[in-house]
Amino acid sequence: MRFNRTPDQDAEDSGPVSAGREARSSCHALVTGGAGFLGRYIVEQLRQRKAQVTVFTRGDYPELGPLGVRLIRGDIRDAPALHAACRDVDIVYHVAAKAGVWGAWKTFYEVNVTGTQNVIDACRANGVPKLIYTSSPSVIFDGTPHEGVDETVPYPDQYENPYPETKALGEQRALAANQADLLTLSLRPHLIFGPRDNHLLPGLLSRARKGLVPQIGDGTNRVDLTYVEDAARAHLLAADALEPGAPAAGEPGKGRAYFISQDEPVVLWTWIRSFLARLEMPPVRLRLSLPVARSLSAVLVRIYRTLRLAGEPPLTPFLASELAESHYYDISRAKRELNYRPQLTMEEATDRTVAWLRSRSGTGRVRQATPVARARSAASQGRGE
Repeated sequence: MRFNRTPDQDAEDSGPVSAGREARSSCHALVTGGAGFLGRYIVEQLRQRKAQVTVFTRGDYPELGPLGVRLIRGDIRDAPALHAACRDVDIVYHVAAKAGVWGAWKTFYEVNVTGTQNVIDACRANGVPKLIYTSSPSVIFDGTPHEGVDETVPYPDQYENPYPETKALGEQRALAANQADLLTLSLRPHLIFGPRDNHLLPGLLSRARKGLVPQIGDGTNRVDLTYVEDAARAHLLAADALEPGAPAAGEPGKGRAYFISQDEPVVLWTWIRSFLARLEMPPVRLRLSLPVARSLSAVLVRIYRTLRLAGEPPLTPFLASELAESHYYDISRAKRELNYRPQLTMEEATDRTVAWLRSRSGTGRVRQATPVARARSAASQGRGE
């Protein structure tokens, strides 16, 4: 059983990693993409530590004002702007990225690869000693089941989508940059969700309202998710652990990567069905085998590309495989070297997320998972762990 913990309890248990936390509380952190879903939680947690924070982002976000942060508008493809933003900075959290299952390769590359190189160059030019790169487990996804695998799994030879491929290229550059004068590491949080989610859950709910959420595969695949507050906390713990000579510092030219999750794989389609039911959304009715879904999605991709249709296809081969295959990861390295432990169980994280979504819909009523459903979920999640 996992219990909720306070920051004081974390400090008591974390030993040498947190011994210098108070001294680091006055550090100056730059967060690229700090107005985004994950980035804003990182900013908030940094401010709770009394850190000085600069947010580098493309838009205007007045809601960041009350947090007492400095906002610099810019694009990570703009190297001079990044160089200026990195002046007098002690650590950079590089969270900004172009995500998604659809889009032009050129744009993905410019943001996720060239942008990352710009961040590295700006850190070096300004003597920034630490860089935390936000990555994704999709950088190693090869279309086959990943069941409890760790960070020793290599990058695949080919990708079906520009997002994981360019994120992998960006991660490789960040980890290769690891040297005594610039310590780097990469975090791979999996399927981040929680209050203020503007990507994963809105997409699911939008499709569910239209009856466009087909179950892909036999429905038994298990996946990891990561509650956003835990994902943000992992970034701060990584910064604490990234010290010369520590395991997290890796080797010259070989920074360390870490999987991050709630460490509680769920049966994906059981979780989705329960989630939609608690929000009183239309249930999942259509079922497609993975081969059929991949064939159908390949046709959709060709149609969208040939006709240059607006928006994105409702399904792509990459997404079909993601929805049908198991992908959950061993986070032992993060526990051991970063002192990372999820603070919420999946049940608690899901409850909080459902409550937030229902509050936004105006109903204010949260339907709890029934004891029977919880027992079934626990039984199904316990198999194979």
